[in-house]
Amino acid sequence: MTMTETLTHVHDLVERTDLVELAGFLSDAPLPEVSELLDRLPAADAAVVFRLLSKDTAIDVFERLEPAAQADLITELGDAEVVGVFEALDPDDVVGLLDELPAKVTKRFLRELSPRQRRATAPILGFPQGSIGRRMTPEYLTAHPDENVATVLERVRRNEASAETIYVVPVVDASRTLVGIASLRDLLRAEPEEFVHEVMNAATSVVAYEDDEAAARRCLDVGLIAMPVVDREERLIGLLTIDDAVRIIRAAEDEDRARAGGHEPLRRTYLLTPILSITKARGPWLLVLAISAILTVQVLHIYEAPLEELTTLALFIPLLTGTGGNTGSQAATTLTRAIAMNEIGNRDVGRVAFKELRTGFSLGIALGTLGFVIATLVFGIDIGMVIGLTLLAICTMSAVVGGVMPIIAKLCRVDPAVFSTPFISTFCDATGLIIYFSIAKAILGL
Repeated sequence: MTMTETLTHVHDLVERTDLVELAGFLSDAPLPEVSELLDRLPAADAAVVFRLLSKDTAIDVFERLEPAAQADLITELGDAEVVGVFEALDPDDVVGLLDELPAKVTKRFLRELSPRQRRATAPILGFPQGSIGRRMTPEYLTAHPDENVATVLERVRRNEASAETIYVVPVVDASRTLVGIASLRDLLRAEPEEFVHEVMNAATSVVAYEDDEAAARRCLDVGLIAMPVVDREERLIGLLTIDDAVRIIRAAEDEDRARAGGHEPLRRTYLLTPILSITKARGPWLLVLAISAILTVQVLHIYEAPLEELTTLALFIPLLTGTGGNTGSQAATTLTRAIAMNEIGNRDVGRVAFKELRTGFSLGIALGTLGFVIATLVFGIDIGMVIGLTLLAICTMSAVVGGVMPIIAKLCRVDPAVFSTPFISTFCDATGLIIYFSIAKAILGL
């Protein structure tokens, strides 16, 4: 049975309130399939299915859901059921879920948390959204440099259930300052009487106030199972685990892809997203682009006289604007990824501009030569020169603009993906037309 058929079958069982057959179906289904089912069911149906799962199964399935699906499910469940779910989640997962819920719902459930869960989540909630402190886990084990390995391993065995990961053990001094890190493998390989400072390694850490995406990429680049999170005084306050790092990067890439296409990312799957939500996700971007497109119309109006005098010029407008937009978008996409991967910084704007200047010029030489030859054969050498020089100028300009704009966006604390394909295409269209008609007036004497 395909997932589409499964969704239809489950929905029919819910509609008929045939809970006995539905419970039997769920008991035979593997956890990943149940999780995908809840992700793709409407919230009301998902709540019915969730209530039929055993307690342990329900918690396992809930942890596999996307944050938006978790939030929608929570709003459908009763307070007692929600508190039971919250109590079973790790503190960082609780905070992530609370961030997805409406403010009124968040306040209500915060009051329902047990003192233990409230103490665990309070430090995480104290950090701003978007910081890695908001995504760390406060449940971890530590060691001291002057302890022997046997003592640390005994602590790991005794407390492994209370820690989110035991494969990485941060080493701290008496003031909780991070001094190193010991992997479980190194501890197991060491002699029991050896001291921790003899087997520990230098720690790669991240400050809790740093951007969560940048910290997650660093964790993956270094290849750590878990990376220590410290405060500004280098005191250990949490761990960023690799599964959370992957989740952060995946969400950031989904957002970048959506914004590169001119809309905000959808919280749920397409079929579960209301039309109003899709409209809100697309509308603001279309409005911005429509306003930007007025620049192009204004440019055409300014050069209306040359167009009337030589209508041949109008034939090449789609070619030139398309070439400029595509060149700028290619450069912007490359640079946006380079920024996300921390390959370049704000100080590299000059180097980037010079590099894209040469790249755009090289592309312009190739495309301009081709345009010159074809236009000359069809319309004569004067038109050929206009098209060839315009392609050279537009490719050079668009590459520089597309390369520099993401860095400027970062300097202005704006998501570089916002300045990707749609915005840069519109900007290059208007600027390219100005270049085109200026060259045409100079060469053709219009």
